[in-house]
Amino acid sequence: MIRKIANGVYNVGAIDWERTLFDEIVPLPQGTSYNAYLVKGEKKTALIDTVEPEKLEQLLDNLEELKVDKIDYIVSNHAEQDHSGSIPYLIEKYGAKVVTNAKCMGFEKDLLHLKDEDFIIIKEGDTLELGGKTLKFIMTPWVHWPETMTTFLIEDKIAFTCDFFGSHAATSHTFAEQYDRIYHEAKRYYAEIMMPFRQIITRNIKKIEELEPKIIAPSHGPAYSDPTFIIDAYKEWTSPDTKNEVLILYVSMHGSTKKMVDALVDYLGEEGVEVKVRDLTTANLGEIAIDMVDVTTIILATPTMLAGPHPYAVYAAYLANALKPKAKFIGIMGSYGWGGRTVDILKENLGALKVELLEPLLIKGLPRKEDYEKIKDLARIIADNHREAGVLK
Repeated sequence: MIRKIANGVYNVGAIDWERTLFDEIVPLPQGTSYNAYLVKGEKKTALIDTVEPEKLEQLLDNLEELKVDKIDYIVSNHAEQDHSGSIPYLIEKYGAKVVTNAKCMGFEKDLLHLKDEDFIIIKEGDTLELGGKTLKFIMTPWVHWPETMTTFLIEDKIAFTCDFFGSHAATSHTFAEQYDRIYHEAKRYYAEIMMPFRQIITRNIKKIEELEPKIIAPSHGPAYSDPTFIIDAYKEWTSPDTKNEVLILYVSMHGSTKKMVDALVDYLGEEGVEVKVRDLTTANLGEIAIDMVDVTTIILATPTMLAGPHPYAVYAAYLANALKPKAKFIGIMGSYGWGGRTVDILKENLGALKVELLEPLLIKGLPRKEDYEKIKDLARIIADNHREAGVLK
């Protein structure tokens, strides 16, 4: 399926309606796409990024439909194989040169076994003339790899941002129209792979804004004919501001921890604090990651299993540690039978987070009346922290 972006500019990439998992970890409830953009100048033709090798036939069919018999340049914004994996075949078929930065070249020599002579190396601000179409290259590293760059089509003011501003969404729409759906999927995408680098991303947002693009065309999901929609969303997600929300991630084996969680939810509600609850045995990574984007407090609730936390709770702690949400407080709560190292193990897995750790609350067995008072006290402490943080009035 070919989608026209502007005169002489086409999305000739592939839509993957059936894919359900990315990088063998990220769920894809809406599928995804691998966008490759053909830019036809008066003298030269460039293809900006390619597709997952399994979808090469879709790309070739689209190029054939447009009667493309010559590609002079393959601009590679990012070395990851869902964008670069088809480059070796396209070099062989079209004799194209790969235009990218030196760091990306290094990655692609390792990942694709390309040779030095396959490349044209560019730097920040360099341009490439196609004849009536001029490509300008802007380095936007750590969105989400260190070599990622953006290609800007000057005449049409289109920013080809690769993973930056993307969304895992299989759609026939050329431009984002179902904003509620795309906002959610773009936020999921940001949360899963961009959030750890939000401070660097903030600087890259400014670089894109300075270009004053009329269109943002990422490598996954639809393009944006209203760039302010996705730029404003990224500004919100990357800002240090949090919301009056607590995310409780829990697992309960015999019901004791669940009773503690239910009580904390009720007490927080009485304090005016909003709560999100995820059962770690059924929640998927994407939804947990989305929930982490805006919350002020995260609570890990777990029973003690084999003298430590339940493995799902360890997974949640490791995930939070890797994604580095902007939450300001983290608490640990749960039940135990005879003792263990639950708190120590979870702390070890949270070591990279710059947050305040609340006093852990572990109870022996099924909660008693005095235990519920402790849970109520925890709710008061959380509410007070939210007031001090300015998110609860």
